[in-house]
Amino acid sequence: MTDGYSGNSAGANAGAGNGMQSGGQNGAQSARKFIREPAKRVFAAELRETRLQFKDGNDEKSPVYVILPTGERCNRIFFCGQMTQKEKKGDDTPFYTARVTDPTGIFFINAGSYQQEAMAKISKIEQGMYVSVIGKPVVRTTPDGSVFVSVRVENISVTDIDTAKIWIDDAAKATLDRIAVFGKTDDSIKAEEFYNTNLDVYKQAAYNALIKTEM
Repeated sequence: MTDGYSGNSAGANAGAGNGMQSGGQNGAQSARKFIREPAKRVFAAELRETRLQFKDGNDEKSPVYVILPTGERCNRIFFCGQMTQKEKKGDDTPFYTARVTDPTGIFFINAGSYQQEAMAKISKIEQGMYVSVIGKPVVRTTPDGSVFVSVRVENISVTDIDTAKIWIDDAAKATLDRIAVFGKTDDSIKAEEFYNTNLDVYKQAAYNALIKTEM
């Protein structure tokens, strides 16, 4: 990626990605329907290695989660980076794909007919701009057996490099916090069994990302 992360950190919209709505009028069951999962901070390098995906429940609307190699389940993620590539695909049912880079790698994002607002926003964002993204990680196996991890965009906004730097700080802290309790929570035990996680890889990725923000 470009050296866009060089420089000192500045203020950011630290609360992005943690929205919650409640029905209020119809009791706890109705309120639960409108609760949105907190968006977790995760670097591209870790999301790229994510493979463990499952549905929590048998209902059609039951949430789908991934468990990160560092041991936390995610239904939604929040990240910032630079949009380095964008492409419109399809004629009858158009959709957009794009790449967003952070200091550790690439997020592959997409939005289609079920994400009309996000698709409209992506169409107006120029390559090279910094963006903040909230979306759902999706693990897909291709016909040839390859595994591809993408993010279905719920919301995307143009941001700036200072906000991206603050997100790097937040993502690094979240990564190191997950590492600190690895093997002590149910989800991290599942991750340990499934991935045989080398924690040093993700610890180093977090440190390298932080170093780049200080250059």
